[in-house]
Amino acid sequence: MSNKPNPRSTARSAARLAAVQALYQRHMEGTALPKLLDEFHQHRLGREIEDAQYADAEVAFFDDLVRGVDARLEEIDTLVGSKLAQGWTTARLDKTMLQILRAGAYELLARADVPKAAAISEYVDVAKAFFDDREAKFVNGVLDAVAREARG
Repeated sequence: MSNKPNPRSTARSAARLAAVQALYQRHMEGTALPKLLDEFHQHRLGREIEDAQYADAEVAFFDDLVRGVDARLEEIDTLVGSKLAQGWTTARLDKTMLQILRAGAYELLARADVPKAAAISEYVDVAKAFFDDREAKFVNGVLDAVAREARG
């Protein structure tokens, strides 16, 4: 067995991180979706991936995450909000944290092709790129609760 990461898995991880960044930009600046996607396609995605097949898969996955969160925002925020501690709302969350939870919730709702544990683990890793272990555990707890409702 080789310890080399699977290129598709690596491409998907990069797509998740980029999707969180794109959603953050959209949230903060209100960038129009077509312009936002184009900007990420032109300047951010697939730069470190030489195999075009995986770059394409990554781009399609990124697009689905960003478009999907955007299209189902109200549903996602209601679901995420229902899993927060009493007295907390999505509006009170750190803006980056909110995008991580939105992307993770969308993936759990809409991407049945991605195993539940893999999706949760991926967004815990994304959280670790921005936050410490306490926030990463928070992401794990919220997305685990979302998954129980979204996937039964």
